Amino acid sequence: MKKEQSVNSVQKAREAHLLQMEKIHAIIEGKKVNNPTAVSKKECDFGHWIYDEKNHVRELIGSQFYSKLDILHEQWHKEYFKIYNIFFKEEKKRGLFSKFLGRSSVDALEIDKAKLYYVELQATTDELLRVLAAAQRRLEALPESKFH
Repeated sequence: MKKEQSVNSVQKAREAHLLQMEKIHAIIEGKKVNNPTAVSKKECDFGHWIYDEKNHVRELIGSQFYSKLDILHEQWHKEYFKIYNIFFKEEKKRGLFSKFLGRSSVDALEIDKAKLYYVELQATTDELLRVLAAAQRRLEALPESKFH
């Protein structure tokens, strides 16, 4: 991957992560989301980028940045899993009658919990994006010869 492609892939990973945050916020606000964010850190769009060995992210940004991103990304998914369980685990338990009537099985207390979890998720996102921006600056500073 050439330098410009590598920098663009970082920007796309950032955008993908922000899109996931928008989807999670929409869920908390009561909107229907058909394709929720993947629970596994390797199955989301950001995970596809960072763990794809073909794009050589680890060697290009360095082990220190890579490790920070990996740790933050894993933490993000652990925090997201709490929200996921509130909105999607319960959905499986709902009966046909409540689905037909469109009644949500998520009570107000659980929604309040999800909002608190979202605040934590946003803080982790901010840190993840800060490290990602630093990694992008590192990529931009590297000579073209370092890219495959």
